[in-house]
Amino acid sequence: MTVAPVQPSDDELRRLYRTITWRLIPFLCFCYLAAYLDRINVGFAKLQMAEQLQFSEAAFGLGAGLFFVGYILFEVPSNLVLRRVGARIWIARIMISWGVLSACTLFVQTPGQFYLIRFLLGAAEAGFLPGVLYYLTLWFPSWRRGRIIALFMIGLPLSSLVGGPLSGWIMGRFDQVSGLHGWQWLFLLEGLPSVLLGVLAFRLLPNGPEQARWLKPSQAQLIAAQLALDEQQSPGSGQSFREGFFNLKVWMLGGIDFSILLSAYAMGFWMPTFLRNAGVADPLTIGWLTAIPSLAALLGMLALGASSDRFRERRWHIIVPFWIGALAMAGSTWFNHSATGTVILFAIAQATIIGAVPVFFSLPATFLSGTAAATGFALACSLANIAGLVSNSLVGLALDLTGSSTGAMWFFAGCLVLSSLLVVALPAKVVNR
Repeated sequence: MTVAPVQPSDDELRRLYRTITWRLIPFLCFCYLAAYLDRINVGFAKLQMAEQLQFSEAAFGLGAGLFFVGYILFEVPSNLVLRRVGARIWIARIMISWGVLSACTLFVQTPGQFYLIRFLLGAAEAGFLPGVLYYLTLWFPSWRRGRIIALFMIGLPLSSLVGGPLSGWIMGRFDQVSGLHGWQWLFLLEGLPSVLLGVLAFRLLPNGPEQARWLKPSQAQLIAAQLALDEQQSPGSGQSFREGFFNLKVWMLGGIDFSILLSAYAMGFWMPTFLRNAGVADPLTIGWLTAIPSLAALLGMLALGASSDRFRERRWHIIVPFWIGALAMAGSTWFNHSATGTVILFAIAQATIIGAVPVFFSLPATFLSGTAAATGFALACSLANIAGLVSNSLVGLALDLTGSSTGAMWFFAGCLVLSSLLVVALPAKVVNR
């Protein structure tokens, strides 16, 4: 479509992007909530599942981590398929398949079966997050993406904010109903919403502005003009697969996100276990306590995303939160036997580390577009999600060998400090847009 020289008013642009935001972001946020809930509810299931199936801490950590092997292997291919066939079909496929597989976890009886279902779940979900991040670049210019990505990604802390109490309630309320354990009901009841949202995605999600029936042709043209202006401000941006895959900045972003996810998965998967080890026995109480750091993460995302857009500054909105989060992660090791101390320090860590995630994910599209952006988003996520395997396996091994997660937490804090140096190395003129 030819882009006409449109000169819209600020009010016209504001109204247009408000419409797009309300049409897309709440639905995508709910999808991300369902995706992340199906990924981390295994941490709650562990409270019953590991003992009943006689899984060791290391075996459970390995099984939880094998999710990321499938996820990593299929991340880039999945995003390239999405670019070819469109978000409507591919996001629907991803959600329906991961919902079915998550529900099927209720049939697990052996470590081998657990390892297989987690691998397949990762392969099914691969491409969702980078696919949505790429999809948002078809609608929003770079100077609007920090806040928009934050609004979308609040599905991550919401999954714990809502999922923690919900998971605890399901495991207590449905235990032994119809002969199934609470953890089996957990996987079944939390897998079904993903299937429903997948069906809705196929019906409701347009592939881009030109396919959105709720936009006028002139509005779609205005969006195209804004994106063209954005691209003109970054004339050296790569567009090919090669420029996305063999790009040093993309690999640097993967390393930065790796350190984020080391800490995020340690808190997301293992916090229920840490609270139980600190003396909290009731699953519902554990669920409510895990919701507190998740609320802090939600507020941190919104605050850092909005501030980063307002000042058009990205690097220090990542570096400073990393330093604070590293101190909180290391400090939590002095409160292994205190539920209150664990909750407070994890709240600080999640508000800063996870709070910086939307700012981080606004970076790839500042120097990539088209196929390169789809490849770059997926590659950075693939590299980063190696952290899921490392984090879960390392914490599980540390608990088995020493009875404490102290060594793992200090390692995660050190990785945050080191990755802040990679953020400094990113050229400010490129990413601060």
